[in-house]
Amino acid sequence: MSCGAGKVDYSFPMAEADRGAMAGLPSSEDLQAILTGRHPDPFAVLGAHHKDGTTTITAFDPGARSLTAVQGEILSPLAPVPDHPGLFHGLMQGEGPYLLTGESHEGMPFEMEDAYRFGPVLGDLDEYLLGEGTHGRLWHALGAHVITHEGVRGTHFALWAPNARRVALLGDHNQWDARRHGMRRRGASGIWEIFIPGMGEGAPYKFQIIAADGTVLPEKADPVGFGAEHPPKQASIVRDITGYGWKDTDWMETRAARNDRRAPISIYEVHLGSWRRKTGGRPLSYKEAAEELVDYVSKMGFTHIELLPISEHPFDGSWGYQPLGLFAPTIRFGPPHEFRDLVDAAHRAGIGVLLDWVPGHFPSDAHGLAKFDGTALYEHADPKEGFHQDWNTLIYNFGRREVGNFLTSNALYWLEEYHLDGLRVDAVASMLYRDYSRTEGEWVPNVHGGRENLEAIAFLQRMNVETYGQVPGIMTVAEESTSYPQVSGPVDAGGLGFGFKWNMGWMNDSLAYMAKETVHRSYEHNRMTFGLAYAFSENFILPLSHDEVVHGKGSMLTKMPGQGWEKFANLRAYYGFMWGHPGKKLLFMGSEFAQPEEWNHDGELNWHAAAQPDHAGVQRLIRDLNHLYCETPALHARDCEGEGFKWLEPDAADLSILAWMRFGAEGDAPVVMVSNFTPVERRDWRCGLPGPGRWREVLNTDASAYGGANRGNLGGVTAEAKPWHGQSHSAPLTLPPLSTIFLIGDSPETLGDET
Repeated sequence: MSCGAGKVDYSFPMAEADRGAMAGLPSSEDLQAILTGRHPDPFAVLGAHHKDGTTTITAFDPGARSLTAVQGEILSPLAPVPDHPGLFHGLMQGEGPYLLTGESHEGMPFEMEDAYRFGPVLGDLDEYLLGEGTHGRLWHALGAHVITHEGVRGTHFALWAPNARRVALLGDHNQWDARRHGMRRRGASGIWEIFIPGMGEGAPYKFQIIAADGTVLPEKADPVGFGAEHPPKQASIVRDITGYGWKDTDWMETRAARNDRRAPISIYEVHLGSWRRKTGGRPLSYKEAAEELVDYVSKMGFTHIELLPISEHPFDGSWGYQPLGLFAPTIRFGPPHEFRDLVDAAHRAGIGVLLDWVPGHFPSDAHGLAKFDGTALYEHADPKEGFHQDWNTLIYNFGRREVGNFLTSNALYWLEEYHLDGLRVDAVASMLYRDYSRTEGEWVPNVHGGRENLEAIAFLQRMNVETYGQVPGIMTVAEESTSYPQVSGPVDAGGLGFGFKWNMGWMNDSLAYMAKETVHRSYEHNRMTFGLAYAFSENFILPLSHDEVVHGKGSMLTKMPGQGWEKFANLRAYYGFMWGHPGKKLLFMGSEFAQPEEWNHDGELNWHAAAQPDHAGVQRLIRDLNHLYCETPALHARDCEGEGFKWLEPDAADLSILAWMRFGAEGDAPVVMVSNFTPVERRDWRCGLPGPGRWREVLNTDASAYGGANRGNLGGVTAEAKPWHGQSHSAPLTLPPLSTIFLIGDSPETLGDET
């Protein structure tokens, strides 16, 4: 590593070396430990040391034939230490900072800074907070930071490994020689650090850790690294994440209203690697997605993009759900600043960005967190608590304060450093219960003898308190598949503190209903109505996610019964039912144009199919549903409030018809929706209406523009003063086969809170 051009020849024949050069030489035991890369405190041996009025320098460079310490014009030749190749020692003639110059074994002159002449970077407060597990911005202290330290530009590295005997930094800068840069231990905090002068952006690195019993562990990547090599390579990469020029001020100032439970929220869930592919089959880069994906989502009327995990992960087939580099946006699509380009572009287009976040488990790859310092540091030691049988992964020890702090800080990191608008937390149910997917005898009860994971619950509560408290306007979303109470309830009232929860019950019931042949649906009618019994117990998102179109489940289209037109009509009617149902919306990519195949993460979506008439019709329907949903307060303002919903006809099981109303605030026009889930047209089906006047048919899933037959009500109906369905007015409707229609009243008498 060169720090200058070497204009002066600083090398000296050994015969001219000071005869007292070995004065103050460290013990042979210390020197041997340096040579073998096992000294627990190399800073106590290497660098400049003052004793009894003299200063000596000991340096280690196995590639050097000669070394000299240079302080301005003062030269202090260092003599090779006999029988210790690569070690040099000598008296310091001057005071203050110095350079090391010399000649390699090949006769090449060089000049470099000595990493062992620099003092610590972390302060006492950092050390205290890190040891206490309360450092709210963990990534400010740990990881690799490009900084100027003691007047020199370089990179500071810090790592938590409390049970290690020794930690060394490896990289191109030292030829991956673990003997060269052993790190400084910071007291009882378990933190190790070192400043490497001259090292900067793009440099690969790893850590060699020697366990307490002397075992040399597999080389480890940085748990708080901001970048990583392209898999299957495993090194971390120095990334300078400072200094990005955000242009999303308008969005950031208004996003709290856009993420509110009374706002329209329609989410497009995306696996970035398989949305589109370029020539040669490569996925879009972050910068390309900033144009193409953002433009598409904007035209489709979605309010948010949700990205499947982009934290660095070793295995493509995990879709990101087995991450190892929690602080590193995956290099598969570009470096960190380019991921910011994607978020910034979305914000400037008025679109929020959510990230799938995985704090529940991690893979056991040797270069990752498993047995990180030779002990079960991040995970539970007992496999009954620390091993996920479903995914062959390890479970974080949520009760360990440093681990909880690591994860909570990671949540804040994504929200603050990348301006993300929220986190969707994966597999919350697996975190909440100690017996999740375990049989009797395979799990450890909590301190009260119960099955709840009290430590995980406390962690989730803390994470939500910190994220909502520290980053205004964001949302957190739980993928939680059980009936655990108050997932989206406030922490101070005993809830978990999430902003929203995926409504897995609605998804399972409604898809099971839609999969039935239409002649059998009358026997399953309650599957479509039961969700309203609990629809307002949480702040729900209705999810049709990636999990529903993989592993042999087929695509959304192939789930539908019937042949030809019936499949498409069923799907359109179902989407209409979903967008009219209380709850925010989420749809996985490809489902918006009825992709015929289930999702394949190794390819791209079937955009050829999207251009075909029936598929393009479904795509237009989703676009129009999004716009109607966003522009109509009655369809979103009370998604999470019972006052915003009223059944008109929940019991017409024999006809497989459902009718209901949605309300906004006083003065907002109510909306009436009717779904017909049989392939039979129903003429003159009378529907109650909450007021007189003309009721416009603002959307009909059987419209020809969507691939239907254009059957319906010729643009609307006029209400008659004939009570029906508990309402003061009614009108006979034509219900097309397998359809959902939306009616909005024009008359001032229909406005207001009609609940």
